[in-house]
Amino acid sequence: MKPTQDAYGQEIWAYFKGKGSFEIVERDDGYFGVSGGAKVYFSEYEDWPSHEKEAMKYVHGSVLDIGCGAGRHALYLQKKGLNVMGIDNSPLAIKVCKLRGLKKAKILSIDEVNFKPNSFDTIIMMGNNFGLFGSFKKAQRLLKRFYKMASEHALIIAESRDPYKTDNPAHLEYQEFNRKRGRMSGQLRLRIRFEKYVGKWFDYLIVSEKEMEEILKGTGWKVRKFIDSKNSEYIAMIEKI
Repeated sequence: MKPTQDAYGQEIWAYFKGKGSFEIVERDDGYFGVSGGAKVYFSEYEDWPSHEKEAMKYVHGSVLDIGCGAGRHALYLQKKGLNVMGIDNSPLAIKVCKLRGLKKAKILSIDEVNFKPNSFDTIIMMGNNFGLFGSFKKAQRLLKRFYKMASEHALIIAESRDPYKTDNPAHLEYQEFNRKRGRMSGQLRLRIRFEKYVGKWFDYLIVSEKEMEEILKGTGWKVRKFIDSKNSEYIAMIEKI
């Protein structure tokens, strides 16, 4: 990834250096939104929502943090004594993770994840990072790969957001736009902007609990339980069958 394309990493780096940071999310229908920015990527455990805190109780053994960002979950688990590897496709995000003390941090996209069998007991995909699967077919392909590299009693702990829990007309129109072009309702096409930096377009998949269960069929994984939040976000405890 070229430095000029690492908008996500640049916002994390700016916040790490004590500068103003924000995140503009551009959707392929022309919609622009401003997220909470990098501040949440550095938040401490006591500031996490209750469903995140609850999910951390299930993490065990050797851990892979997919899309680790600034390392908030990985660093928390490492401090708990767990063996954690954080991966992210942003070079600057990984640089920040290392500077913050994460012992194992690697520049790697979800598409490149391919470790040897029994490498991990827990795979975490927090911060709505189930979305990194991108599409129904890609999710199934990668989940089958994760099955091979995970231990016998492994868990995937993945956060998503129910796209149907909205009354925003722009989001409802986009869902209809997606269905007409043969995509899942919550299959977003996005890119990140920060200052003069513009990231590459990527697919980001948000799904309902029912849709997640459909995706898992035939992959060797199933939902053990859902941890719901007070809004549209939820976390799934996904176990090997």
